[in-house]
Amino acid sequence: MPPPLAATAAPLQRLADWLLGWWHIAHLGAVLAVLAFSPGTYVREVRLAIARQLVQGLAPLIVGFALVSSLASLVLIRIVVVTALSYGLSRYALEMVVRVLVLELIPLAAALFVALRYSVPQGALLARSRIGGGASAGRLGPAALARELLPPVATAMLAVLALAAVAGVLALVIAYLLVHGFTPWALGSYTRTVGQVFGPAVALIFVLKTIGFGAAVALVPAASAVYDAPAAATRAGAELSALMRLAALILAIEALSLVGNYF
Repeated sequence: MPPPLAATAAPLQRLADWLLGWWHIAHLGAVLAVLAFSPGTYVREVRLAIARQLVQGLAPLIVGFALVSSLASLVLIRIVVVTALSYGLSRYALEMVVRVLVLELIPLAAALFVALRYSVPQGALLARSRIGGGASAGRLGPAALARELLPPVATAMLAVLALAAVAGVLALVIAYLLVHGFTPWALGSYTRTVGQVFGPAVALIFVLKTIGFGAAVALVPAASAVYDAPAAATRAGAELSALMRLAALILAIEALSLVGNYF
């Protein structure tokens, strides 16, 4: 049997490692935020790297997610509208669609889509380059951080914001067409309904939640790749560690937004 001291120290060590992992994420986010808002960061090499990541990473994500979200929105909106009509609740159908689909499901789906298609694979690439001899983030200078980490992190965050905006607009257009058809005469009542849902407090929480999702999707895989122990920095290890932390952070952000909107 292990001695009592060792049995007590093991959970404490796991707790310390868990807290240290979240500290690494917060520290990396603060460092990259300072670099992102520093004009001297954007030398020609960094500008080219960010532009390359945006073109190669963001454009395919927008096209694919726009198609998938439009199809899913069409099915979900049709189900909600038909169900509301059958129960005589058609006046609440649009408000329900906006609240459930645009406010809650689309930002969450955008964050998960970017995480699985871009940021987690990018984190695995960073982990493999670290095993091959790359330095950890603690040893990288500002220029190296701006060159190696800022482009994928900025692209992942902008991707979540862009995908949520594009899919939200498409969902609102699809909802209008399914309910009112190809007529401009219902635009007044439709915009009033959407405006009643997107009050100042709800709109602020929606923006902050989407930004929080983007920051989580961008930072967690990068921090897991560059700060985790080299022995765990294989592709499977980096992706699993990033996904566990990312799921916890996304759930926390979603819970806070629900509390702010409905309590």
